[in-house]
Amino acid sequence: MEFVTYEQDGFVGVITINRPKALNALNSTVLEELDATFKAVDLNTTRCLVLTGAGEKSFVAGADIGEMSTLTKAEGEAFGKKGNDVFRMIETFPIPVIAAVNGFALGGGCEISMSCDIRICSENAVFGQPEVGLGITPGFGGTQRLARLVGAGMAKQLIYTARNIKADEAYRIGLVNAVYPLEELLPAAKKMASIIAANAPIAVRNCKKAINDGLQVDMDQAIVVEEKLFGDCFETEDQKAGMGNFLEKDKEKKLKVVPFQNK
Repeated sequence: MEFVTYEQDGFVGVITINRPKALNALNSTVLEELDATFKAVDLNTTRCLVLTGAGEKSFVAGADIGEMSTLTKAEGEAFGKKGNDVFRMIETFPIPVIAAVNGFALGGGCEISMSCDIRICSENAVFGQPEVGLGITPGFGGTQRLARLVGAGMAKQLIYTARNIKADEAYRIGLVNAVYPLEELLPAAKKMASIIAANAPIAVRNCKKAINDGLQVDMDQAIVVEEKLFGDCFETEDQKAGMGNFLEKDKEKKLKVVPFQNK
C-alpha cells in the first residue's frame, strides 16, 4: 500500500489515509487502496475500526482536483461511482467504523466521514462541501448523507453556499458527536472503539444493520427488520453468555441481601 496504512490493536483496527503532502486528498489510487484495506480486515479478530488521516492538518482535504480537472462527463460519472462504491462499502461494513477527523474534512473528506458510523473531530477540524465553487456537485454521497444527518435545510445551505464550518458548528448541527484537542483525538477514538469491541460482537453487528436498513424503509417495515435481527441474536454464544452472566450476578446479589428480622 502506498497511501493507506493499517494497524491492529487488540480487537480494534486503525486505518490511516497517509498522503500528507497532498493533505490526504483522495485520488483513484487512494480509493482503490481503501477498498482493498477494508476488504482485507479479518472480521474474526476485529470488532471495530477507526479511520483517520496522517498528520495534524488534514483528515481528507477532498478529492484530487488535479485528477478531476480533465475528466469527461463519462469519466466524471465513473469517478463518482468509484468513490460511492468505496464509501457505501464503508457505510455497510459489518462492524462499526469511527471517523477520527483530524483537520480538514472537505468535499470527499466530509463525505467519507459521513459514511462512517460515528464521527468525532479535533478542535482544528473544518468541514464543508465546496464543490459548487468548483463547478461540480458533491459526488461521493454528499447530497444524500449530509441531508440525512443534519436535515435537508441545513444540508442545502452548506452545499449551495460552499461554506466551510469549524468543529464547534459541526458539533452544534449534529455532524460530529464530540470535539477533542488534537492530541486527545486518536486516543479517544481508540477508547470508544475498545468499549464497542468489548460488547457482544454479533449483537453490535446486528444493531448496525438494523439501524442502517431500518432508515431506508418506513416504520412498519423497519420494526420487522429489527424483529428479525433481534431474533437472530438468540441461540448464539454471545446471548447465552451475556444473559447467563446477568442472571448469575442477579442471583449473587439476592443471596447477599440480609432479610429483615422483627425482634
